[in-house]
Amino acid sequence: MINIRHLFKTKPRETEGLKNRYQSSSASVSTVDFSVIGTVVALLIIGLVMVYSASISLGDSPRYQTSESYFLVRHAIYVTVGLVFGWVVFKIPMSRWLRIAYPLGILGILLLAVVFVPGIGKSVNGSVRWIGLGPINIQVSELVKFISVIVVARFVVMRQDYMHSYTKGLGPVMAYILLVASLLAFQPDLGATVVISSIVLGIVFLGGLSWRIILPLLTFMVVAVVLSIFLSPWRTARVFAYLNPWDPENQLGKAYQLTHSLIAFGRGEIFGVGLGASVEKMHYLPEAHTDFILAVIGEELGLVGFTVVLFLFYWLVRRSFEIGRQAVRLERTFAGLVAQGIGVWIGVQSLINIGVAIGVFPTKGLTLPLVSYGGSSIVVTLCAIALLLRVDYENRLLMRGERRSLM
Repeated sequence: MINIRHLFKTKPRETEGLKNRYQSSSASVSTVDFSVIGTVVALLIIGLVMVYSASISLGDSPRYQTSESYFLVRHAIYVTVGLVFGWVVFKIPMSRWLRIAYPLGILGILLLAVVFVPGIGKSVNGSVRWIGLGPINIQVSELVKFISVIVVARFVVMRQDYMHSYTKGLGPVMAYILLVASLLAFQPDLGATVVISSIVLGIVFLGGLSWRIILPLLTFMVVAVVLSIFLSPWRTARVFAYLNPWDPENQLGKAYQLTHSLIAFGRGEIFGVGLGASVEKMHYLPEAHTDFILAVIGEELGLVGFTVVLFLFYWLVRRSFEIGRQAVRLERTFAGLVAQGIGVWIGVQSLINIGVAIGVFPTKGLTLPLVSYGGSSIVVTLCAIALLLRVDYENRLLMRGERRSLM
């Protein structure tokens, strides 16, 4: 755990050492992290290729009846929009994000409530998770992930002296989680609830929240998730199907997606059946271009392709935490927690998606960040990456002694 107060009080020599080393070689050191950019570009390229491959057969589906390149074109548009919005996010200094954190939090809560307003909220497959703006559907829970990182990081910075208090440290965090989780429960969206709760818990943990507070909070969250599953008949059915997916009744029912996902991985073996040669994407595996795109990757590119994707996510999460630790050492607590919060977000969501695809977790609708088809997910995740790069950019400027550029 990163004890922020300890770092703040005992690391001035280390901070100066970082600045001196960086200033001495400033001419040869870039102001951006090309390893993060390269990793993101690689994931986006894999996503574009695999979305096209996984969706090419959907053109003749009665559900879509469109061209073979329909999803590829839309996915490319989402990536382009995400890069544009990401550039805007990158240009905003972290000091401004700190000032607008709480107003953003209020906006996020309001947007979660707006989806229930008739004529504004849009229902898809029985879930009310989107705000319809003409041909565009915005999934609010994706925006709330981004907002939660900023809001909770601001809270930890402002309440650093109360991280050992139930009322002043835990109380506001619990109120935020309960309000967001309650609104998401009515949509319903358990996957987003788990990811957002993980973001909140991860940031307060890294911010120094006492173990005697974290354990009861974690216990409460686990109990809440278990209850939400067993109080919902269709979720309970999914869990039992996940425990025994090869039962004849489950294979054609609740475990249909899981069994076909496992078949896809089995067909792929080590090197895969070849790009574009997947059989499972031919109307056997539902949502092959979104939630289960990793199964298509495993079938077409095999264990090798699967491992490459895992490594890319590992590297992205690792760099997020390294950038965050560096920011904290430079006495930029808020920026550091934001970077690490983004690492928690991408790490947890990727872990859940991968776990669902290989049968470790029960089936849950969460996209694979930067890879799966989905406009809101792609755009918001690229904005989060831009925010991470902004933290790293400001770290490098500060170590060069360019404080004016941070305002």
